[in-house]
Amino acid sequence: MPRKSFRQALNEALRLEMRRDPNVIVMGEDVCGGAGATGEKDAWGGAFGVTKGILGEFGPDRILDTPITESAFVGAAAGAAVTGLRPVVEIMFVDFLGVCFDQIFNQAAKFRYMFGGKAVTPMVLRSSFGAGSRSASQHSQALYPLFTHIPGLKVVIPSNPYDAKGLLIQSIRDDDPVIFLEHKIMYDDMGDVPDGSYTVPFGEARIVREGDDVTIVALGRMVSVAEKAAATLSASGIECTILDPRTTSPLDEETILESVGDTGRLVIVDESYPRCGMASDIAAIVAERGFKDLAAPIIRVTPPHTPVPYAPTLEAAFIPSSGRVEEAVRKVMEG
Repeated sequence: MPRKSFRQALNEALRLEMRRDPNVIVMGEDVCGGAGATGEKDAWGGAFGVTKGILGEFGPDRILDTPITESAFVGAAAGAAVTGLRPVVEIMFVDFLGVCFDQIFNQAAKFRYMFGGKAVTPMVLRSSFGAGSRSASQHSQALYPLFTHIPGLKVVIPSNPYDAKGLLIQSIRDDDPVIFLEHKIMYDDMGDVPDGSYTVPFGEARIVREGDDVTIVALGRMVSVAEKAAATLSASGIECTILDPRTTSPLDEETILESVGDTGRLVIVDESYPRCGMASDIAAIVAERGFKDLAAPIIRVTPPHTPVPYAPTLEAAFIPSSGRVEEAVRKVMEG
């Protein structure tokens, strides 16, 4: 199977869906070189090069550079979606979705409900998230809990190139608005990715590793952090199951509960803030529905409740590490 980067997998997904369905369009800032600017078109391909080369194949009627006005072009995308197009909108950083939050949670997320199921909104909002690139507090947050909280939105967080391609294709074909989040540190990550089209279903967690002692639930980049910790723990005789939910809405609660039922212990590794974050949500679900299966208290491994630091040493301390995951697993084993 070909080896491809996370970035290449996303680019392939966009190309395949644009070839399959002429209603798929791409919108965003610098997705094909800068609206109204002189110089080479297709010079950028978006902030992280994901849309590079698509302009040459599909032309300016289907890949649209936008002004720096997220509220306007996200609102336009929502309107386009309810009238028959399938827009894929790129927002450079998830932090910027605050500018157009009303268009997302008060409009697009509610169209189907408010119009009695007659208005579908097949819109994908792609954005980067996460710390580790020295991008400071306004460009480094993991805000997926905000969107998971809103009924009517689906939230996707791929952790590897194979899932990135299959989940993006699934997102474009879905008739509901999807928030599709890509960790900015992972664009050059390599993995096995088929050339053809395929989908990865929403709401089905991936079992990354199987073990009898502890269940680790990890999201996005934290999956690889958990894998590193599990490999070290295995050498000392502690075997972990690692679950990657892939989507937070819908969330595969059953697979998480089944695994905790088998291991009796749960560690959740989450890059979002600890208050009202995904680690808190998953912990509450297991405490409510699987309490009898727990042999030890649940442990959450998250950043502190503070803005993302810019200083390299502080940012490194902010991000959950494999060492902290190892420590959490050893602690639940003592329980």
